[in-house]
Amino acid sequence: MKIICIGRNYPTHAEELNNPIPEKPIFFLKPDTALLRNNEPFFLPDFSNDIQCEVELVFRICKVGKNIHPRFAHRYFDAIGLGIDFTARDIQQECKQKGLPWEIAKSFDHSAAISAFIEKTEFDNLKQLSFSLYINGQLTQQGNTANMLFSVETIISYISQFITLKTSDYIFTGTPHGVKTLHKGDYLEGYIENRKMLDFYIR
Repeated sequence: MKIICIGRNYPTHAEELNNPIPEKPIFFLKPDTALLRNNEPFFLPDFSNDIQCEVELVFRICKVGKNIHPRFAHRYFDAIGLGIDFTARDIQQECKQKGLPWEIAKSFDHSAAISAFIEKTEFDNLKQLSFSLYINGQLTQQGNTANMLFSVETIISYISQFITLKTSDYIFTGTPHGVKTLHKGDYLEGYIENRKMLDFYIR
């Protein structure tokens, strides 16, 4: 399975990091060792002094596809979960300044927390799907699929031009503004609509 992550898919997040708004989807990959499941705690790594969290909706691919037309892309995902893209922001900035790839800041072990999945048929409107993240009881991020630059259908179609999608691949669809630096003892709760999906601590 693959973890495919979309960058800068919410304009307000691109703006808060002083990044240009993309004209096409931007994506990068995380290895399967990045997964953090079952609300297990996230341990801050010792190689970074600025680990930030980015809450994202995650779509699960349900069949193999290549060069998928946007009109048929809805057939290629069957469920939705909530994820956290953990980012070593200090390392990412250093890589950017040197013109280097920055997977090292995104793809380390346990950098992709993921919830259980809900069948997409349980949601009334995927075009107006809200999600949120609370840290220590305070709302820090809030997003809605209506505000994505690129819809999940567009994302699936675009990625499949370059990479064959396979069953059980995950697509992290981008984060809204409000990313925060994490500290030991922080308590994270994530929601899709009013359903709690994530509930774990930073260690």
